[in-house]
Amino acid sequence: MKNKASISLFLSIVLAGLVSFSGNSQTGKRMITLDDLFVNYTFFPDLPQAMIPLPDGKTYCVQEDNFDLVAYDYETGLSRKKLLDGKALREAGIKGYQGFTFSPDASRILLITNRQPIYRHSFTAEYMVYHVPSATVVPLSENGPQQVATFSPDGNKVAFVRQNNLFVKDLIKNEEIQITNDGKINAIINGIPDWVYEEEFEYSRAFEWSPDSKKIAWCRFDESNVRTFAMTMFKGLRPELKEYATYPGVREWKYPKAGEDNSVVTVYVYDLENHQTVRQDVGEETDQYIPRIRWTTDPDYVCIFRLNRLQNKLELLRSNCKTGQSEVFYTEENKYYLDEKLFDSFTFLKNGKEMVFMSERDGWQHIYLLDLPSGRLHQVTSGQYDDAALTGIDETRRLVYFQSAETSPLRREICVIGLDGTGRKKLSIRNGTNDAEFSADFSYFVNTWSDANTPYLVTVHRSDGGLVRVLEDNSRLKSLLAGFRPTQKEFFSFTTSEGVSLNGYMIKPPDFSKKKKYPVYMTQYSGPASQSVSDSWSFGWENFLAQNGYIVVCVDGRGTGFRGEEFRKMTYLQLGKYETMDQVETARYLGKLPYIDKNRIGIFGWSFGGFMVCSCLTRGNGEFKVGIAVAPVTNWRYYDNIYTERFMRKPQENPDGYDQNSPISHAENLKGKLLLIHGTADDNVHMQNTLEFAEALVQAGKQFDMHLYTNRNHGIYGGNTRLHLYTKIYEFILRNL
Repeated sequence: MKNKASISLFLSIVLAGLVSFSGNSQTGKRMITLDDLFVNYTFFPDLPQAMIPLPDGKTYCVQEDNFDLVAYDYETGLSRKKLLDGKALREAGIKGYQGFTFSPDASRILLITNRQPIYRHSFTAEYMVYHVPSATVVPLSENGPQQVATFSPDGNKVAFVRQNNLFVKDLIKNEEIQITNDGKINAIINGIPDWVYEEEFEYSRAFEWSPDSKKIAWCRFDESNVRTFAMTMFKGLRPELKEYATYPGVREWKYPKAGEDNSVVTVYVYDLENHQTVRQDVGEETDQYIPRIRWTTDPDYVCIFRLNRLQNKLELLRSNCKTGQSEVFYTEENKYYLDEKLFDSFTFLKNGKEMVFMSERDGWQHIYLLDLPSGRLHQVTSGQYDDAALTGIDETRRLVYFQSAETSPLRREICVIGLDGTGRKKLSIRNGTNDAEFSADFSYFVNTWSDANTPYLVTVHRSDGGLVRVLEDNSRLKSLLAGFRPTQKEFFSFTTSEGVSLNGYMIKPPDFSKKKKYPVYMTQYSGPASQSVSDSWSFGWENFLAQNGYIVVCVDGRGTGFRGEEFRKMTYLQLGKYETMDQVETARYLGKLPYIDKNRIGIFGWSFGGFMVCSCLTRGNGEFKVGIAVAPVTNWRYYDNIYTERFMRKPQENPDGYDQNSPISHAENLKGKLLLIHGTADDNVHMQNTLEFAEALVQAGKQFDMHLYTNRNHGIYGGNTRLHLYTKIYEFILRNL
């Protein structure tokens, strides 16, 4: 789940549980402790630093430990040039930076310093501009922290947001221009999305530069009518909020729950030459979404994505930025809903005549080419399998590179095909999970591979797939793991009583014997289009449990991803119903295996997975002895409207779908030992969910355990928190399973 990627990968492994288990000391194998995992990070995989492709197509940039940025050659691995001198930063009083981006010609670098997180993607920072030829660095602005600072295509300007207003800094003239003046907290936002757009449409910047660097288009969010959610904040310790030492404080922000009002979004274009602002026509309907804006290759026309409230109709508007007049040039409709993860695949080719994108229009996720003048649509890839992602388009050779699940929904391979749909070739050579990042001219790519039981292998390849060199083989980690008792992940499938085939994996204790009966720890997420069962490497919490005598099982039920649209979207309007049935069916299937104790089956889940745990213990008819629900949704009426309505429509339209699938409605049927866990500062799945379910259980006379983590968000981490969390979970398992 790339170093930008190494941080992202690290978090994904930690969230999955990572590594901690104990074995039999008589085997001569060293014991692993929870401190190895959550304090020392002993088993963190070795990954290359982020490799940023440079414009020449032959080199990439890496950040060194001393904060130098150095260009390396794809072919040889030899350093070519120092692009940023860490010494120059230190002399300027800059101790370090938390990220960087290059201007298109790589002559300037934006450095992120003093990064302060806001929500999942967003943050404020004090950006610095480093000039490569002169090795000088200056602040982007001295008028306060900025957000989403972005170079113009010519590299001479930077647009950014401060306190909900949009600004442009002219780096040549050293002038700062304020484009908007109406920004106001919890009311008007310019150039960045509101909370729900950021979370559910997965982006943090709502402005775009024109290709000629002379205009800037942005979205304006009027969230005045969006209801406010308030969250109590306490003093805490990590971090310590001293202002709340005696009296707790309140954090408030606009959070539209299912069925509630959204921000009204409008689109504007500012011309930096004549200083004119023109509002673009997005239609008379205000109860709709504008999930993206993109410039076409023509600097006079901006593309606006218009999505209806039901999220089953997407229209692309071609808007004249000088007049504001717009017209629909492409429409995509779906009988269920449209997958928001495909929005970023829409790419205008430089010839100005074609657009490439991904769609599920034939029931499977594939690549399409649209001829803009005629409106003719050509399907580039096809078949009864899903292509997972576009990884690059070589317009010169008219090739598209992509990640595919053709061989198995559990695997990913890197492929290339002509834009005319011919010449398909698989470039990756190993079965498992492959990801790729291409050089600027597509002459090289870096492939990151793993399988279920092999750590990451990172290699450089030429565009035809030929191996150039190995960047990282994780030999150190392999050697380290050899000192512990192996617990291999085994894949299996079974057919439910409804005739549905489900995929799963199982991790058995290292001394497994078919003559014994073992307790089972089921883990799952189960959310729409997600995937937990994949042929990719992970090693951790689950191995810990296996080494302590538990069989760990994970099964992806109906609604999960990469098995076609009908499998993925059959949970529409009944979120949780079929997913719960499939986890219950899994427990029953496992209970019939001769080596499993059917009376000792537990289930764990976080977020959507926590919702599933609560549902399984209230609707599972006693199949589960134990359930551990972390940050669970307990009624979809409490969750945000973009996510929830995508799958459920409004509660006003589908009240039974909401209430019949809420664990709160079935609290009196709770069977098994339940542990509820929540962070008190969870801005995503509000603690309201856990507290309302807890109250329903109390009034139903049902006993349960509950633990809250002070000031912790949806991830529940910071300081000693994660170690405490998993220690509590393990002790609960030992007592009850």
